[in-house]
Amino acid sequence: MSKTFRIVFIGLLVAQALALYTIESMIPVPFIAPGAKLGLANLITVIALYTLNSKKDVFLVIILRLLLSTMFGGNLSTFMYGVAGAILSYLAMILVKTLGKDKVSIIGVSASGALFHNVGQLFVASAMVQNIAIMLYLPILSIAGVGTGIFIGIGANFIVNHMSKLPYFRNFNISE
Repeated sequence: MSKTFRIVFIGLLVAQALALYTIESMIPVPFIAPGAKLGLANLITVIALYTLNSKKDVFLVIILRLLLSTMFGGNLSTFMYGVAGAILSYLAMILVKTLGKDKVSIIGVSASGALFHNVGQLFVASAMVQNIAIMLYLPILSIAGVGTGIFIGIGANFIVNHMSKLPYFRNFNISE
């Protein structure tokens, strides 16, 4: 991947993630778990994980999305929740993708990322209120998170499979 293409591609991924974040913030989500969201911007994270050659580039997409989404419509607490969830999710997805290379699909990687995103956010919430009992909310959030993670994984699988048909992405082993 040439340097120019890499920069443009990362910029496009960040822009798409910001657009999905903005759209998602306008959608009322009638979940049983207050504060639960679909995580549409994480669709781009999963796509980046399977299309970018470097883990640093995927991390750059995540950090840029978090910083810009906070500047566009967030505050310090949303940034703290987002960073904790995104970094823990990112680490979990890399671990699951690496260890389960032939056994876990992109859908499973996405679902694990969604689960650990909730864990990261609950750790921040526990620290903010100085009460570990907040972690009792994890089972409810886990059900919602894994469900949305599967939904995001199905979407990412569809997009990545279609991207592999494009001439530029044929050389990449996207299905790994």
